[in-house]
Amino acid sequence: MNAKLTTILLAATFSLSMPAMTNAQTTSTKTDTSASDMRIRSFKINIPQAKLDELKRRIAGTNFPDKETVNDESQGIQLAQLKELVNYWGNNYDWRKLENKLNALPQFVTKIDGLDIQFIHVRSKEPNAMPVILTHGWPGSPLEFIDAIGPLTDPVKYGGKAEDAFDVIIPAIPGYGFSEIPKEVGWNPDRVAKAWDVLVKRLGYKKYVSEGGDHGSVISDALARQAPSGLLGIHLTMPATIPAELVKPINAGDPAPSGLSASETKAYNSLSTFFGRNAAYGGMMVTRPQTTGYLLSDSPSALAAFLYEKIAEWTDSNLKPENVISRDAILDDITLYWLTNTGASSSRFYWENNNNNFSSEHQKTKDIKVPVAISVFPHEIYEAPESWSRKAYPSLYYYHKAPKGGHFAAWEQPQIFTEELRAAFRSLR
Repeated sequence: MNAKLTTILLAATFSLSMPAMTNAQTTSTKTDTSASDMRIRSFKINIPQAKLDELKRRIAGTNFPDKETVNDESQGIQLAQLKELVNYWGNNYDWRKLENKLNALPQFVTKIDGLDIQFIHVRSKEPNAMPVILTHGWPGSPLEFIDAIGPLTDPVKYGGKAEDAFDVIIPAIPGYGFSEIPKEVGWNPDRVAKAWDVLVKRLGYKKYVSEGGDHGSVISDALARQAPSGLLGIHLTMPATIPAELVKPINAGDPAPSGLSASETKAYNSLSTFFGRNAAYGGMMVTRPQTTGYLLSDSPSALAAFLYEKIAEWTDSNLKPENVISRDAILDDITLYWLTNTGASSSRFYWENNNNNFSSEHQKTKDIKVPVAISVFPHEIYEAPESWSRKAYPSLYYYHKAPKGGHFAAWEQPQIFTEELRAAFRSLR
């Protein structure tokens, strides 16, 4: 997600009445929509069977490399683990189950700043529900939040109180999922944040809150810096808290300086390990997203390996992500990338983001005046210390450590994630 390798992050076809988008084809009648068109159009997914059959054929023809020469994951995702996933994908996985599940939800598309933005919008039955826009990251998608929709919109059914209800808006970042692929440069976090404000207000809301992890945290930070009217606050699960003086030594792999607390030293070492040993994926997407895209667009197994490795590393699962996210749900996400052909376009979002996503200085967090809430999940890429968090975000009003979960908080632990949002935003209602 950053311009320089030393400061990188860490970072279908369908049926509806709308013009064809670059990452999909429409099976319905095309209609002319101008850049000024503000209609909100209904959206249904209907992937042609031929496209699913082609995917199966490509999976069956996978040419796997030889086995790694180590007994751990230090050379990358292990052959036996990936083979098991890919074999299941080719022989047992059923995309139609997800398609039916999504088509049962209220899905829409609307043009903002020249691009069609696809989103899910579920209103609570509770009359005073708080609108929240939830933003995904990479290698995730809007699917990260699907299992949290029920607890968020219907809290009484899931152990909460009626006054904790949310109206939920889940958009796909341009170049991800069923949102349109940008044809020009400039779709960076700031531009996406502006589009999100337009989206929320186009839906008729005057006040709302924003939540995100990974890209979603960066976009929520950008939205908070812009401070549009009606934005009540933001909630982050991957905040930008690294003090300015520690960015260079972390990137250089220097030992933690003396004087840090235990939690600060732990965070420092986690980030140093990440940048030194686990961030090559980001370096490729930051510097050569188009070259990476050829691989991700041509080989389903290459796409699966690229995404699954990070899902395994970043979940609170001891490198067995199926322990916290079902195998089918993981393949739902991977298949979404494949069917929408968004391997390259999702990589370009890293190229567009010109900052270190963990640096408070790069993310200009001190410019944020709206209320900020942070939930720290124990297997996030790093556990943001409360001391760094309060220094980075002067308007921080809520800081809490969740009992379990990782980088994909809502995907892994939807109930805990929901409880965090209820607690974090309760005082802003």
